[in-house]
Amino acid sequence: MITLDHVSFWYRGAPRPVLSDVTLTIREGELVLLAGRTGSGKSTLLGTVNGLVPHFAGGHLAGTATVDGVSTRSRPPREFAHLVGMVGQDPLAGFVTDTVEDELAYGMEQLGVAPQVMRRRVEETLDLLGIAELRRRPLRTLSGGQQQRVAIGAVLTMHPKVLVLDEPTSALDPIAAEDVLATLARLVQDLGTTVLMAEHRLERVVPFADRFLYLPGDGSIVDGEPAGVLAGMPIAPPIVELGRVAGWSPLPLSVRDARRLAEPIRRDLAAGPAPRRPAPAGTEPATLTATGIVVRYGATVAVRGVDLDLRSGTVLAMMGRNGSGKSSLLWAVQGSGPRQGGTVRVDGVDPVDLPSARARRLVGMVPQSAGDLLYLESVAQECAAADRESDATPGTCRFLLDELAPGIDPDQHPRDLSEGQRLALVLAIQLTAAPPVLLLDEPTRGLDYNAKAALGRQIAYLTDQGRAVVVATHDVEFVATVADRVVVLAEGEVVSDGPTVDVLGGSPAFATQVAKIIGPDWLTVSEVAAALHQEVR
Repeated sequence: MITLDHVSFWYRGAPRPVLSDVTLTIREGELVLLAGRTGSGKSTLLGTVNGLVPHFAGGHLAGTATVDGVSTRSRPPREFAHLVGMVGQDPLAGFVTDTVEDELAYGMEQLGVAPQVMRRRVEETLDLLGIAELRRRPLRTLSGGQQQRVAIGAVLTMHPKVLVLDEPTSALDPIAAEDVLATLARLVQDLGTTVLMAEHRLERVVPFADRFLYLPGDGSIVDGEPAGVLAGMPIAPPIVELGRVAGWSPLPLSVRDARRLAEPIRRDLAAGPAPRRPAPAGTEPATLTATGIVVRYGATVAVRGVDLDLRSGTVLAMMGRNGSGKSSLLWAVQGSGPRQGGTVRVDGVDPVDLPSARARRLVGMVPQSAGDLLYLESVAQECAAADRESDATPGTCRFLLDELAPGIDPDQHPRDLSEGQRLALVLAIQLTAAPPVLLLDEPTRGLDYNAKAALGRQIAYLTDQGRAVVVATHDVEFVATVADRVVVLAEGEVVSDGPTVDVLGGSPAFATQVAKIIGPDWLTVSEVAAALHQEVR
């Protein structure tokens, strides 16, 4: 179905190729997972499948890429619309119409599908992805995760032979991600659809994959069975890391397989002490206090009278299904978003009453669309401006960027970076400013495991300096490593608030892979490794 024959690709002015002599064959009905460090060339490889690379991206393509026997070099991307459905990292950038139902029908209209067939497919897709209640909603009023599901649905309605997905679950809550992946698995098994998917959250996708492609960043590709490739890979999901610690061979890829191997470990850990965790925050005054926050969009109430307090030196994780009000609450607290009721106090003042520049010094914000904060002509200029505005030592922002996403060309335009690299740049800018309160909305989208570990270290550094950090995310594995406290929202209200181990360990929806395998008292591989090491001693 997909053949790459000695494919190499250089972006204009780049010193070395992003892809180097790649030869690859993907058969009909395979689900192929693509992984690699941030900026390693995953999106470029996906773009070669429907001709966006090089017809849209520019640069120089050597070799031949064919889909169902048709060369992408000989035809423009529009002539592959019936054959290849593609969902990019930024769903909003790909929308053409104004409402959900219109967007689902748009691609079929261009292909000349009969009206009665269009209607049936729209209804099927609305039910398949659980978005029937959104059918008449304007696209720009949806949350990031809802937009992502609509983008996937707009492709599914055209019934392409090949689906190309760039981080399709990055903004989805755990339940929605499982639903989307189960849908893709059914398409592969029942209809023979070929799926090529790039994803950083491997713990979600690996059990569904037939093959695994890893891009080490030097232009080459490692191709093989998932277990074999993961065994020697520097980035791996928690279940594989746990298998390495326990010495399991072959490595399990699903929770079910791991649980069958984990009985001796569960028995040993049950006989020992519980994992050591930091003591809960004391009674010192809150750095930020929000009372009775209400946010409405027309007749839709996004946040319903929420109270929130943040104490210095702590990390609060905010979780909940897509559309539960997390982003709306963050923007209302920061002062830039709408707020129809309630008050916020940071150092005795409400950010909404301050000029925007002063409000940002009190409460920093990294939104889901992080690229909106970038406005200069090069990465170096953005970093230099961040250092100046924050009165930081020159080079501070660049150092933080290299921790999160090393190797970015300082002369590169921010708009030419990958989504993950752009997010890393915005995170570096906000971490340089280090305001008393820092709000991060989906900060791990587009970041690989190494980059997330580096972000966790920077958050820990900020809290050691007395800052308060809020992380709104669906990434339960990241929450387990950084958060002291978790708040869960549903329909704009707080439904759960407590220590991380209580909220994550006691919830089947938010439990980490380790909690599912070992038990609710254990959240991370590092906790298990430390306990096993102590047992050996």
